[in-house]
Amino acid sequence: MINYTQVRTFVYEIFAPRLGGRLGAAFDWTIMGLIVINIIAVLLGTVDSVATTYGRELYLIEIVSVSVFTVEYLAHVWSIIETRAYDNPVWGRIRFIFTPLMLIDLLAILPFYLAGVFTVDTRFLRAMRLVRVVRLLKIARYSESIRSFATVLRSQKEKLVVAAAMNLILLVLSSSIMYQLEHGAQPELFSSIPATLWWGAMTLTTVGYGDMYPITQAGQVAGSLIAVFGIGLFALPASILAAGFIEDSQEQKENENDSESENLDVDHGFCPHCGEELLQHE
Repeated sequence: MINYTQVRTFVYEIFAPRLGGRLGAAFDWTIMGLIVINIIAVLLGTVDSVATTYGRELYLIEIVSVSVFTVEYLAHVWSIIETRAYDNPVWGRIRFIFTPLMLIDLLAILPFYLAGVFTVDTRFLRAMRLVRVVRLLKIARYSESIRSFATVLRSQKEKLVVAAAMNLILLVLSSSIMYQLEHGAQPELFSSIPATLWWGAMTLTTVGYGDMYPITQAGQVAGSLIAVFGIGLFALPASILAAGFIEDSQEQKENENDSESENLDVDHGFCPHCGEELLQHE
């Protein structure tokens, strides 16, 4: 007979990556599909003609989504004590509730219940409904690729911080230089260094909307040099992430090869650690 603990363990394995088997994989894909459908419904709900014509269908999608996400949230909290990190029935669950992914899960369902319980201003209600877009972040729990991206961000965070600091320094310096060169000729546009930061950001990122540009000869020369130098520096974070993804991919392949090698050694009767032949017992 299945007892309470076995049910809780089964529920935990369904949610845990690589532990739920085919059923867990099917659950992951179902949740991701529901998230995508829900986000599409949220976006279409901002179109007046669609909201007027299909308002009932959109609300039905919202009801189904919130119901599934609520059950998922409660099941996560209930079964998490199967792990050593959160094995305390009370404090373990409380600490788990305040983890980043669980806060995202809570934000995904909270606006629906707040709108149903409290009578609030329509503008605030509209803003709360748009918070439902954070449900897109729930895919991070079920996508191996997004989890890999988070791993790379953590491993490369020091380099990314240095690159971001260098970009910020370049942005301030270039905006200060351009302010000094263009303020006299265009006092309305280049009215201050903070106002010139917009030009600096658009130039260094090579977007260039064209609403602010230098007209003096010195400003044009400086702007050209800043743009060329900024291309490489602002591309630095992308190269750091690319290197991190390569390292992560190599580590995953090495782990898979090691696992396959261990299984092969065991299958052929040799210890995967010391290489000695295993004793055969009849």
